[in-house]
Amino acid sequence: MQSLDIISVNLWQILISLANLTILFLLLKKFLYKPVTKMLEARRAEIDSQYSDAQNAKQSAEAKDAELTERLVGAKAEAESIINEAADIAKARGDKIVEDARATADGIRRQAEEDARLERKRMNETIKEEIVEVSTALAEKMLEREVNADDHKALIDDFIDKIGEN
Repeated sequence: MQSLDIISVNLWQILISLANLTILFLLLKKFLYKPVTKMLEARRAEIDSQYSDAQNAKQSAEAKDAELTERLVGAKAEAESIINEAADIAKARGDKIVEDARATADGIRRQAEEDARLERKRMNETIKEEIVEVSTALAEKMLEREVNADDHKALIDDFIDKIGEN
């Protein structure tokens, strides 16, 4: 039969290979695994920090948004209050202007009525005087010398009183 030199198992070579592998593993673990692990942990911490900062920024932005929304609602309410107050003031001023205009119009109307009353009275007096003059002239013509001056004056006064009663 043939010899199996090609497939032979050399125990010493296997043990040396295992020892080399163990030494290589320990060296890699000591010099490579720990620094890589530290670097990965640092990177993980940095990423966590960035996520935390982003979350804090998001919360801060939401808080500012809520605050601005609240302030906007407050500003709208204040603006509406100011508008309502201005409308009330304008209405009050308008009412006062209308009231003043009515009072002025009433004063003008009363003055016009008073002027008309005084004018009527003056016209009545003027008409009475003209009637007296015409009556006197007519009576003089009719009576010429039959009535003396005192009777004549009494007749005129009686006539004027009757006209004044009407």
